[in-house]
Amino acid sequence: MALNAEAKKTLLRKIPHGVFICGVAEGEEVNGFTASWVTQGSFEPPLVVMAVRADSTSNGIIQRTGRFALNVLAADQKDLAAVFFKPQKAIGGRFDAAPFRLGELGLPLLEDALGAVECELVGQVAHGDHTVFVGEVKSAVLNRDGAALELSATGWQYGG
Repeated sequence: MALNAEAKKTLLRKIPHGVFICGVAEGEEVNGFTASWVTQGSFEPPLVVMAVRADSTSNGIIQRTGRFALNVLAADQKDLAAVFFKPQKAIGGRFDAAPFRLGELGLPLLEDALGAVECELVGQVAHGDHTVFVGEVKSAVLNRDGAALELSATGWQYGG
């Protein structure tokens, strides 16, 4: 049986995704990236599941520190998501455009996001070109409520 590559791409791109900024920290260094392959995995304990490019700097930081934060963006924050999606010259450079504070676990939490959760790594699967991380939510900060940014509203495509 042959895989219909065009049908696969079209259908996988129809899976709904939010758009988040994942923040990581190692020592004095902070880094972040736009993440869209994210979902809640469990109520009790509260788990978040996120796929991260295997060859990324942040993937290595998550593996070494066992922590990551997910910043939930508001529906009108596409431009901020774009800052964290673009390649950067040096680690941490994206945070120059986004005010943040360090959360209880020492992870970067965006002040202008709807809020954020900080997670401790409880599992991972390394397969294909992404690593799937499972994090237990250890802290949550709600800055304000509102509609969250969704990938379909950006006009961008990631996946397929």
